[in-house]
Amino acid sequence: MASETYDLVVIGGGPAGYAAAIRAGQLGKKVACVEYERAGGTCLNWGCIPSKALLKAAEIVSHIREAKSFGIAVGEPEVDFAKVMGRSRNVADQMAKGIEFLFRKNKVEYFVGRARVTVPGIVEIVEGRDKGTFFKTDRTMIATGCKARRLPGLKVDGKHVMTSREALAMKVQPKSIAIIGAGAIGVEFAYFLNTLGTKTTLIEMLDRIVPVEDEEISEALHRAFKKQGIDVRPKTKVENIKVGKDSVKLDLVKGDKRENLEVETVLLSIGVEANTEGLLSPRVRLDMDRGYIKVNDRYESSIPGIFAAGDIIGPPWLAHVATYEAVQAVNGMFGVAKPKRVTTYPGCTYCNPQIASVGLTEVKAKENGIKYKVGRFPFSASGKAVAINQPNGFVKLILDAHHGELLGAHIIGENATELIGEYVLAEKAELTGEDIHSTIHAHPTMSEALMEAAASAYDEAIHI
Repeated sequence: MASETYDLVVIGGGPAGYAAAIRAGQLGKKVACVEYERAGGTCLNWGCIPSKALLKAAEIVSHIREAKSFGIAVGEPEVDFAKVMGRSRNVADQMAKGIEFLFRKNKVEYFVGRARVTVPGIVEIVEGRDKGTFFKTDRTMIATGCKARRLPGLKVDGKHVMTSREALAMKVQPKSIAIIGAGAIGVEFAYFLNTLGTKTTLIEMLDRIVPVEDEEISEALHRAFKKQGIDVRPKTKVENIKVGKDSVKLDLVKGDKRENLEVETVLLSIGVEANTEGLLSPRVRLDMDRGYIKVNDRYESSIPGIFAAGDIIGPPWLAHVATYEAVQAVNGMFGVAKPKRVTTYPGCTYCNPQIASVGLTEVKAKENGIKYKVGRFPFSASGKAVAINQPNGFVKLILDAHHGELLGAHIIGENATELIGEYVLAEKAELTGEDIHSTIHAHPTMSEALMEAAASAYDEAIHI
């Protein structure tokens, strides 16, 4: 048993966990962070960061193929798939070491293993490198995140059946793949693999791909993917998955039509579930909601002294939201500031074209009975977008009809995930379309489209 008491023990070293530990360290607290695998958690090691390295490789391939439009003659790029994947792993390794450095800098004690809350105030490492270590703690932060959801009865073997984790460790490029689920992860892998030459079928049970986005955004991505050669199948169920020695056979069912499909690999991209396996002893019973830990406005669970933040407390399952929640929780538990819950946040999808959004979709505005007006600006009317050969996509704003306050923003196109930050700040600050429109944006830039979209809501856009 540990002889000294920690101010905070954090279980999980992902975007919520490491942020909580570092913030507590900044406050001069005695803090330990226990991560089952490696600092950075799933996001840094098996999600956000390595996948973006892969998507950049696909983007470079796309640019090389388009070089002739700039008057530059090059041949078809040769892709070394193993090196592409290897670079992705190297990027993750580099960033994980960076987190470990930040732990040392902020005097966070870092442990590796699977932790369990034995009783309130006692945390034990029950598996892994530091097995047998006990901690006495005044406060426990649970930040164990989520894991990929699997289909019952379908074994994930890393070759013919994968989740995103196995896909990020591929050594050999599949010749064909069926991606089940067309949310952010599904469409990102579809773009990456299709661009590098894998015959890709993207299947979504709901009416449209990226179903959480505005309908116009979904339609635009669907069109772009079809143009790229991706076989997009919305409103389609998957049945009778049969894994053979060299391939996977499955039935695609749409209405009363059934079609057989045979591919080398299936990628499951059907969502996530709370990662609570082995987390709590039978003596620790937290209030849960569909497997996620319920917390109050201070991120405290039903047991005093046990806090939770990030994906483990439910959607939205986003790394930047997790970090925000964790820092808010730590500030609150140590009396630095009253913690805030998440209200305004960006959602980003890093396929090509990129997608980014904040706030209400047009459908949600209608459902809420809000009177609104819409501003749109196509990148085809942007001098910068045309100059860099990226004219596809548009910006769409939802503004309150009475006061002009920004209610929602949706972007599809080049650098959408970078551009959205202005609108997130605008919505958080309760700015109006007029505020955005009257702010001078540099010319020529992609960001001018943000100003022009706001202007178009008042019929004042200059370039359309």
